[in-house]
Amino acid sequence: MFHSGLVYLTEDASHDAAIELINEEAFGPGRHTRAAARIREQGPHDLALSFICTDNGETIASVRMTPVLAGAVKGHLLGPLAVRPSHKNRGIGRELVRIAIEAARRKGSEGVILIGDPPYYMPLGFEKVAYKALDFPGPVDPNRVLIVPLGDDVHARLKGVIAWRACGAVVSGTVAQLDSAQWSWETSDRLQKVGH
Repeated sequence: MFHSGLVYLTEDASHDAAIELINEEAFGPGRHTRAAARIREQGPHDLALSFICTDNGETIASVRMTPVLAGAVKGHLLGPLAVRPSHKNRGIGRELVRIAIEAARRKGSEGVILIGDPPYYMPLGFEKVAYKALDFPGPVDPNRVLIVPLGDDVHARLKGVIAWRACGAVVSGTVAQLDSAQWSWETSDRLQKVGH
């Protein structure tokens, strides 16, 4: 699906205000009380694996990835994923998920975990986690806990507490890029270097 004005970029600090607005529109004020939000409060998300979509320069969607230890799996918690109402149902959210999963795979993540709607996420490669295999810092519907396994024996090791973990890219409370270039994904699925 080609949209001429859409560009996918790695997130940076300049996107924070727009992302906060997008998440507020999508999830409302109660978003900070959810179990996944409690994990995200434990430490920073990984900017190198978090992405935005712009439409003619305006930030209209985002997805963040937070490093977690889920049982014995060193993975990433995907979310929040949100798209401005004006741009919903265009495949933008699915593309952000695809980009984030591929970036996590390249970085060596063992799995991408989320709490979400199985009919939406399972066609994107997610699988159900065993019932109540993970202990979240708050209530979750265990039928909505999903993972894209990227390592060996992930489901067997996915038992126990899920919490934020420090990873090699975290430096002084922020997340460093793994290389010196910023990357952009255009809707044509072509990876393009866009600058230093």
